[in-house]
Amino acid sequence: MAENKANEKEIVVTLDVMLAKRKMRSNELAQLVGITVQNVSLLKSGKVKGIRFTTLQKICEVLDCQPGDILRYE
Repeated sequence: MAENKANEKEIVVTLDVMLAKRKMRSNELAQLVGITVQNVSLLKSGKVKGIRFTTLQKICEVLDCQPGDILRYE
């Protein structure tokens, strides 16, 4: 039996919202975290299949936030 895609929940990345709250640009975050600007851009757009916990930890340290502040399940 095929599941209805409209009823499936997914992880939504809200990194762009937190960057705006912290008045930080993507290139600054990339430099401080140690990832490429392209990877930050992919994260912001939600076009990633996963993220390393070490990267998530560093992003949270730099933005002074919790993982739930930049990731939602809806």
